[in-house]
Amino acid sequence: MSVALYMDVHVPYPVTSALLARGVDVLTAQWNDTTRLPDPELIDRASALGRVLVSQDEDLLAQAAQRQRAGLEFAGLIYAHQRSITTARFIDDLELIALGVSPSEMINRGEFLPL
Repeated sequence: MSVALYMDVHVPYPVTSALLARGVDVLTAQWNDTTRLPDPELIDRASALGRVLVSQDEDLLAQAAQRQRAGLEFAGLIYAHQRSITTARFIDDLELIALGVSPSEMINRGEFLPL
């Protein structure tokens, strides 16, 4: 079973578009009408849908770490700093995770890109 991704508003659309073309299960905050949700609620929404949140927002790193310390389960977070990854690498790394890791392996996990 592949990992379903939930892209927050900080992820560029070309990344989402390329992943969809490669057959990756992707949902965006825009398509799900959650563009204005506070970070804790965004993580909750992605988790409720069984999707790993993908972001380039550093504030979500703190939110994920706080949940890990408190033992609050979430579906996982993949973070890529905007200046540390090319679009092509962002796409390739997300595809690798989505198709090569199980959803259960991502629970309560934070993954940093590039791999």
